[in-house]
Amino acid sequence: MATSFSATKVLQPLPLKSTRSAEKPLLGQSLKGSSSFLGSSSHKLSLKKTFYPHQSQRRSNKAVVAVSDVVKEKKSKSKSSSSNLLITKEEGLVLYEDMVLGRAFEDMCAQMYYRGKMFGFVHLYNGQEAVSTGFIKLLKKEDSVVSTYRDHVHALSKGVPARQVMSELFGKTTGCCRGQGGSMHMFSKEHNVLGGFAFIGEGIPVATGAAFTSKYKREVLKEADCDHVTLAFFGDGTCNNGQFYECLNMAALWKLPIIFVVENNLWAIGMSHLRSTSDPEIWKKGPAFGMPGVHVDGMDVLKVREVAMEAVGRARRGEGPTLVECETYRFRGHSLADPDELRDPAEKNHYATRDPITALKKYMFENNLVNEAELKAIDKKIDELVEESVEFADASPVPARNQLLENVFADPRGFGIGPDGRYRCEDPKFTEGTAQV
Repeated sequence: MATSFSATKVLQPLPLKSTRSAEKPLLGQSLKGSSSFLGSSSHKLSLKKTFYPHQSQRRSNKAVVAVSDVVKEKKSKSKSSSSNLLITKEEGLVLYEDMVLGRAFEDMCAQMYYRGKMFGFVHLYNGQEAVSTGFIKLLKKEDSVVSTYRDHVHALSKGVPARQVMSELFGKTTGCCRGQGGSMHMFSKEHNVLGGFAFIGEGIPVATGAAFTSKYKREVLKEADCDHVTLAFFGDGTCNNGQFYECLNMAALWKLPIIFVVENNLWAIGMSHLRSTSDPEIWKKGPAFGMPGVHVDGMDVLKVREVAMEAVGRARRGEGPTLVECETYRFRGHSLADPDELRDPAEKNHYATRDPITALKKYMFENNLVNEAELKAIDKKIDELVEESVEFADASPVPARNQLLENVFADPRGFGIGPDGRYRCEDPKFTEGTAQV
């Protein structure tokens, strides 16, 4: 079960009989590093102490190593100048473009929502882009992604065209689900995006099933080239649900090629993670089920990417699942209907200074990987792409009435289809007496 996760905290499962010598570090011991962020024990959350009188006693020491520390560590290990950098120029541009796409797309969603172009709840991903980009941009097309209700950016990172995602948000037939899924249910068979799920924890069993499919194809059907992995994204609040624990157990028992990615943005709607969980350090739950548990700075795309490379590699080699806790933060309210009045302004301001896009730009500039003109060209490209997606979605047709009951019942006869063989929703009297949209 040994891994090579570096510059982040990793807790391995305890062996049945301890053979550790006195000279070796304790399992789960943090690597040296001075950086940490607001959710860590070295900083208290900027919340009223009346709510968290025992906060400092509830969190144990947890160091998060910054990118600069990783660079110094790598420099000391190698004399090659090329190995001093965590990414190449080409990789940096890919990461930057994907993160900017996610941010610009979500900002446009906010505009369209308030203009009445979108309906229902819309949950934006602003601030968490490093997690999606850091993991998904390492995947192959055949790999699967399972998301939550905060799923627009996951779909974009996996390659679903922006116009299809925007059209789905507009409820148009050109959307990736023909307008029937909406904001919380992005799905694309072509890109192996297995859905966004509105109920927390609902997608984890689906992801576990997808990982089992990969293992079955390889070991039973003898498809030797099937090394596909699955990413299951979910939030901190989900980690108190039964499905989470059941699937961790199953994945470890069968050594499934899956990575459980916790996007811990410290808040579940209006409930602080520190108030709702007996041990807020979610990554510790991995070893309890026989898999590595990793904690990483989710505001740093390079650190997320480093951890993701190790976890995805383990899964492809058949070494089983990994639980990764990415401690991040959402810059907006829980949804666009949330006035976001519960979080302390000081806390929000702190994380605003740790914007993952700004951090990546700084790293690339400091290491002479890019210049300002190259990044501005990407910004312009993304702005035009997002604008075009809105124009496309706005001009697309709304679903026909006869689409209303499709994909609702496996066999709609006797309910959705009348004696004449036509969908009953095509009957002008079908919705008589109900509200018309």
